[in-house]
Amino acid sequence: MRITFVDDSIPFDGYSPTSQPLGGPEKAFASLPAALALRGHQVQVFNRCAFPVTAGGASWHPFEDQKPEETDVLVALRQPRLLDFVATAKRRVLWTAAPPEELNQTAEQAHLVRHQPLMIFMSKAQQERWTNTLALTVRVIEPGIAASYLEEDPMVPAEPPRAVTTSHPLAHLGWVLKLWTDKIRPAVPEAQLYVYSALLNKGELGAEVPPAVKPVLDLALAGRAHGITVLRPQPDPQMAEAYRSARVHLYPGQVGEPLAWTLAESQATGLPAVTMASSALMPARVTDGQTGKVAAAEANFVSGAIDLLTDRAMFDRMSANARMLRRGRTWAVAAAEFEEAFA
Repeated sequence: MRITFVDDSIPFDGYSPTSQPLGGPEKAFASLPAALALRGHQVQVFNRCAFPVTAGGASWHPFEDQKPEETDVLVALRQPRLLDFVATAKRRVLWTAAPPEELNQTAEQAHLVRHQPLMIFMSKAQQERWTNTLALTVRVIEPGIAASYLEEDPMVPAEPPRAVTTSHPLAHLGWVLKLWTDKIRPAVPEAQLYVYSALLNKGELGAEVPPAVKPVLDLALAGRAHGITVLRPQPDPQMAEAYRSARVHLYPGQVGEPLAWTLAESQATGLPAVTMASSALMPARVTDGQTGKVAAAEANFVSGAIDLLTDRAMFDRMSANARMLRRGRTWAVAAAEFEEAFA
């Protein structure tokens, strides 16, 4: 089967997840072509990569390169306008991680009406929020997890105990920082909190941040006296190491969140998490009492974090459960589901 992928966002290619930090949708787009090529398909990828490269059997091309006249399957990431990229395609697919409400905009609807694509969402939460007034065929295929997070490397929790958080500054990160400073750190005085945030890292280095992010940056900077360290997100191999050296992933979640990508990755390494039940997605990501704690209230979030920072037996049990329950979602499994959907 000839499969053509197209994206028009940032520069990256199939090797990028191991050499630079990427967002979840970009990592998915970087990973699936090789997984399909390994299943015997002829795969071409067009995006903003700097130069042509072959990664895992898939050929990557800069967006402006000569595109194929025809393909069996055209897979457009996020943007319905990219469904026009190849003149003749037996099947057109819109693979989206965006808020589904954006698909109801007039300009987007025009492309959907013209091409009647197969819609592939990355989570059930996305699908349930989309009205699908055009009655298009919809599939939900959860992305795979990169090999870096599936290695058999053991957990080696640092001392003093360390928590990590990967939440966006506007996704309740300020709430987490305040809880850490006021309630969690006083109960575990030596504990450290590593905050992985590109925005806050830039702000700490003196760059301007959006006004809405400034209060969160101020909390992070003030929190340095309370064991808070702001770090730049890392490529997959380094992030996997960071998760394996921690005791808990503090991830509050937010209403309408489509995937919780970093939470899926940290759970696969064996890192227990504490999250909030306010997001419908969280109970699917964290099995309460087994791979972490899904808190019903702030007090439960705090106690869950303290427990995992101080109770090694609890950590070991939940870590083993997370590795056992969350490691099966490989890209080989996801590629087989995409292949079935393309048929």
